[in-house]
Amino acid sequence: MTRLAQRHGAINLAQGFPDFDPPTPLVEALERAARGPFHQYAVTWGAPRFREALARKITRFSGMEVDPDRHLVVTCGGTEAMMVAMMTACNPGDKVVVFSPFYENYAADAILSGAEPIYVPLRPPTFDFDRAELEAAFRQRPKAVVVCNPSNPTGKVFTREELLVIARLAEEHDAFVITDEVYEHIVHPPHRHEYFAALPGMAARTLVTHSLSKTYSITGWRLGYAQASEEVIAQARKVHDFLTIGAAAPIQEAAVTGLEFPDSYYAELQQEYTARRDLFLGYLQRTGLPFTQPQGAYYVLVDISSLGKGDDTAASEWLVRDIGVAGVPGSSFFREPVRHLIRFHFAKRDETLHAAGERLLRLGRFGA
Repeated sequence: MTRLAQRHGAINLAQGFPDFDPPTPLVEALERAARGPFHQYAVTWGAPRFREALARKITRFSGMEVDPDRHLVVTCGGTEAMMVAMMTACNPGDKVVVFSPFYENYAADAILSGAEPIYVPLRPPTFDFDRAELEAAFRQRPKAVVVCNPSNPTGKVFTREELLVIARLAEEHDAFVITDEVYEHIVHPPHRHEYFAALPGMAARTLVTHSLSKTYSITGWRLGYAQASEEVIAQARKVHDFLTIGAAAPIQEAAVTGLEFPDSYYAELQQEYTARRDLFLGYLQRTGLPFTQPQGAYYVLVDISSLGKGDDTAASEWLVRDIGVAGVPGSSFFREPVRHLIRFHFAKRDETLHAAGERLLRLGRFGA
């Protein structure tokens, strides 16, 4: 969709990256790091200074005591962190519970690990799971369950009660919980993010995967991490070492500056993204297209059935070509045969969202 957007001069609300720069202090830190002695391999599981700053930041927001030398492995983005977690938890022939819709990599990572995904649907419009269906999935004795919270692509924020249900089942069936928490700071009031590993008894069986990409608007820096107990991280480091050896040393040095930002930075980040959400949803409401209001992250699923342009793929291509706005066909996120949704993202400057919104208002003439 990004290539189509470039070809047709469309506004790209498909691939989830900002069109604004990272915070200036972070860019300046990268400039300094490029001149410093950070051009050779760092410690394979993460430069000490970066891990120390990361551990302090995690403890500050989650309340968990994190030892930088025992509980962390630094990865080349959240994508590698998820692959590391999957290969650490699962052997070929194991099963993994994946909620559907899901970020595309989860099922692929399970398959690449030789594991079999078990899909549990999240029911629209609130994208809650059915407890009986989840219990049935756990009776198949999965080795792990993947929880994206806040969720891509739905924008769902799992409640503490929902997470406690997952925790109980994981404990009863001796399964790992692999969490993707890259949107932890992009949560829209009154919702709040709950750290799964901080739930009672869950630190020992949780593998947290994370990335700095979304929080600091540095998707191209490709810097992430996995967090788990000492025993699990010892194995995760071996997987990571054979996948990529290590993340870029100057990037780790520069990112320390971001990890040391004050609490006000994260409060402003949340406020800015909620304002972007409200701006973009205002235009969607005027189009008449149904959508699910996101509780977190920066995505929204929009129902394009009324446009009469075929399935989601055909409609997405038409939107790029004739309307000038790119989204992602929703079917790429679902195990179920869902063909009527498109995912847009709103991690853009206000002027970009206004321009995209004005183009989308043309959809009213197509019967939305």
